[in-house]
Amino acid sequence: MREALDIAGAFGKNRKNKEKISLREMKNEISWMLSYTKKYLGTVIMGLVLTVTATGSGLLSGLASKYIIDAITGEGRLTFLQAMLLLAGASLVAIGIKAISSRISAAMTVKVKNGIQAEVYDSFLSTDWESVSSYRSGDLINRLSSDVAAVSGSIISFIPGFIGALFQFVGALAIILYFEPTMAVVSLLGIPFTLVASKIVIYGMRKHNRLMKEADSEIMAFHADSLQNLQSIKAFDAGRIFGSRMRKLQQSYKTVYMDYNRFSVFTSSFMSIVGLIVSAGCFGWGAYLLKKGAINFGTLTMFLQLSGTVSSSFTALASMLPTLVSTATSAGRIMNVTSLPREKRPERTLDNVGESLSVVLENVTFAYRDDKTVVLENVNIEAHPGEIIAIVGPTGEGKTTLVRLLLGLLEPSDGTVKLVTGDGGEYEIAADTRRYFSYVPQGNTIFAGSIRENMSLASEDADDDEIRTVLELACAGKFVDKLRDGIDFEVGEHGKGLSEGQSQRLAIARALLLNAPIMLLDEATSALDIATERRVLANIMKRSENCTCIVVTHRPSVLSMCDRVYNVETTHITQLTEAEIAERMADF
Repeated sequence: MREALDIAGAFGKNRKNKEKISLREMKNEISWMLSYTKKYLGTVIMGLVLTVTATGSGLLSGLASKYIIDAITGEGRLTFLQAMLLLAGASLVAIGIKAISSRISAAMTVKVKNGIQAEVYDSFLSTDWESVSSYRSGDLINRLSSDVAAVSGSIISFIPGFIGALFQFVGALAIILYFEPTMAVVSLLGIPFTLVASKIVIYGMRKHNRLMKEADSEIMAFHADSLQNLQSIKAFDAGRIFGSRMRKLQQSYKTVYMDYNRFSVFTSSFMSIVGLIVSAGCFGWGAYLLKKGAINFGTLTMFLQLSGTVSSSFTALASMLPTLVSTATSAGRIMNVTSLPREKRPERTLDNVGESLSVVLENVTFAYRDDKTVVLENVNIEAHPGEIIAIVGPTGEGKTTLVRLLLGLLEPSDGTVKLVTGDGGEYEIAADTRRYFSYVPQGNTIFAGSIRENMSLASEDADDDEIRTVLELACAGKFVDKLRDGIDFEVGEHGKGLSEGQSQRLAIARALLLNAPIMLLDEATSALDIATERRVLANIMKRSENCTCIVVTHRPSVLSMCDRVYNVETTHITQLTEAEIAERMADF
């Protein structure tokens, strides 16, 4: 028995701790949202003024109804016409303000959403690559779209809505108190029950909202992954498999959604029952006072209308709690990714480097944070102006990791990755040094849009002659001239409309247009024939004699053109001898 009580006590303590953590997290998330509210304070105040004005007009309508009944029964201060004009005026003002408020709110919501979305997107771009890459692209898209939309909508509507409902509640209660204080007490009977239930609602809603958003992100991530690889799915005739996976995700989402719905139905039903009891009490008490002669029909009409307003406005305040919990959950999901560590920036800025830069890796060791497995160990590499350096080795041995280190996407666990200028100045490679690399990644990296627009990613101001020059150097000029519209030819997503080899040559041309001191080619010529591959590399070196060229490749066909060849295998990198290079080329 004692053991059971201990377990029950531990469970209760654990639940309380979880509730405390949830409330603390929610407080931080609301503070984060309020920081954005300050940025758009003028917009929020405008919405607040409109909401309060519309609420005041609604209360005035309730008071006007009393005067109309009093005028009919001959007990009123105002004539029937005056009371009707008061009601019509208050109603028209409320309708007009509602229309204006809706229009302004739409414009303000778009403005705030765009502002927050742009900031979050910029944050993704400047976040440490290893940290942000742990999230699936579909999940990031979901946070950038639905979560940002939820937060931006709340920033605009929540504070005005809350103040408006509070103003309506206090205003209606004050009017009732003025005419009959005991009625006000009856109107407030449901509040204690709502306050007691609020703590349970906060914890439950937060838990269910988080599960809902995670399930939604899973589905969106699956959509993004499968649609990006639609060609492969079709090629493997795997439509049935992916369709089945989709339905399993949908079933998981349905389970989470129905749990959330059950909780919502329970809480809303509870609030409805409380509201029904209060309404019945208000009606009964009003009828009793009327029978006693303590009030007249006009006061009863006003009381019934305003007691409903008190009840509905308090219910509106209570219903904002789930909305606040849901929005805070979205804010937390945004905070999770915007609070990731930023890319490292060098202490010294590398400027005016001219056309000469060396790349040096000294005793570099690297392990990814997640699994701590060492990928590269005690690596030493040099690449100098005028040289072509090749990085070869089996798949999965660390060549891609090496490229990421050179681009400052990853930081070495130990050792130094640096650039060396012609006068001996040394600068640590980081995010700011990427502009000195003309990078051609492996795979198809052509964006949807015209060829001209793809080239503009390297140089926005490049004219047609400059574009045609780099196209010729990349052996792409002839096939581009044959395309409909030439350099204005519209390419589809992932280079649709072009062959793999054509896409690679365009990517090389784009890198050449950047004209950086270092050319970094990561399997960039894998789809080219040997003659074209050699011609492209020769053109690259011919264009700038001081260019430092690093080629990551599986193909030995260009090794004879290289000044040094480094082999990556089992975490180590060794420089191949001339005999080893000749042996590899002979095997090829």
